Amino acid sequence: MSSLWTPDGERPVARPGAPTGGSPSGPPPGTFAGPADHLDEEELDEEAVAAQVEAMRAELANAPVEVVVANHCYGLFELAAVYLSQQPPLLAQAQLAIDALGCLVDGLVGRLGEGELPLKEGLTNLRLAYVQIDGALRAGAQVDSVVGVDPDAEPVVDDAVTDGGG
Repeated sequence: MSSLWTPDGERPVARPGAPTGGSPSGPPPGTFAGPADHLDEEELDEEAVAAQVEAMRAELANAPVEVVVANHCYGLFELAAVYLSQQPPLLAQAQLAIDALGCLVDGLVGRLGEGELPLKEGLTNLRLAYVQIDGALRAGAQVDSVVGVDPDAEPVVDDAVTDGGG
């Protein structure tokens, strides 16, 4: 089952004329399952699917394009953040997501509406995080120390708390 992106999220769409029997359950490998992806394809007839696709296309066509593009940018931001937060960080994957986001944000200056400023700031933060993490890895440090967490540090105990404050 395919899906179509709309401002309200992913919507599952079966292809007209696609075989409905004998297919494995669940989405194909490498796809993300949304709540509606658990519907049995047999429950949807071709006319219902065609009407659903047309309604989603109309919804998408009526959405402001800058909102749709900005939402795609937010998806790239999240993707880069996920790769950077892995242990160990997946720098090559993060770099591609950051570069793709940069192409959109830097290439569409003045055209992304209200989402432009937060996207520029987010892109700057991702680039900074990437450089810090990459530098730490090259220096042999653990990534936790780059973001201010020292995994080997002893916990700090406040004497005022342990001796009853007096």
